[in-house]
Amino acid sequence: MRLVMYVLAVALLMVGSTLTTDAATVRDDGLILYFSFDEAKGGTIEDETGGGNDGDLVKGAKIATDEVVHGKGSILFEAGTDSVTVDSFKELEDYQDNSFLFWVNFTKANSGGWDQIIAKKAPGSDRSPGIWTCNRVPLHIHYRFNPGNQGTHCVGPDGEDDTFEIGEWYHIAGVKDGAKLIFYINGKKVAEPGVPKDHAQGAEKLYIGQTGYQAAKFYLDDLYVYDRALDADEVADVMDGKLLPVEPEDKLTTTWGQMKIRRD
Repeated sequence: MRLVMYVLAVALLMVGSTLTTDAATVRDDGLILYFSFDEAKGGTIEDETGGGNDGDLVKGAKIATDEVVHGKGSILFEAGTDSVTVDSFKELEDYQDNSFLFWVNFTKANSGGWDQIIAKKAPGSDRSPGIWTCNRVPLHIHYRFNPGNQGTHCVGPDGEDDTFEIGEWYHIAGVKDGAKLIFYINGKKVAEPGVPKDHAQGAEKLYIGQTGYQAAKFYLDDLYVYDRALDADEVADVMDGKLLPVEPEDKLTTTWGQMKIRRD
């Protein structure tokens, strides 16, 4: 009997460990990168897809707990030199259709120049995509692809030429679907400019914050990168946190992840 109890206890521990590991991984069709920004370990931000493509805190960007949308942390870019980088990997350098989704909270107005939020670089290009605050005060988003430097110009919550407020969280989703960019703010489509169907791609890093341009001043939470175009319902699900692991109400040590089924 004692042996049976021991074997049962070991089996339960193994199952619990497996469930906990799975719960820490956020999975979805085409999701190639996910950062919750809940914590940093040794200057590294974990890629929570389980793909191992972690981000490096190159300069002064830091985890913050005072401004959060989901989870327990976000990342703060206070200075123009603050930066996080992700080394190139196959899915990142191959995609054409793609979706970038994140929460942003601006802490200061635009500097009057092009202040970087995110850039996926490619050989000879920093627009695959390149995402800046537009060189207008106070705040707009300039979201572009090469060749042709196509995309949004100075977009805000109600479309082109509208402005973001400082100190407010906004959910941003840039969905490149063929030769168009569908741009959502807080789940609402606000712009649909043309972009190159085949944009510049290749082996280069993904940057958050400073590149050759200074960083914008902002908090960022829950960055998702897909190598496919999401539809409007999927954008809403990501915004609402429906892909994130949840903890059962009875507070057991194991947590249960959720895998979303792609809609046809």
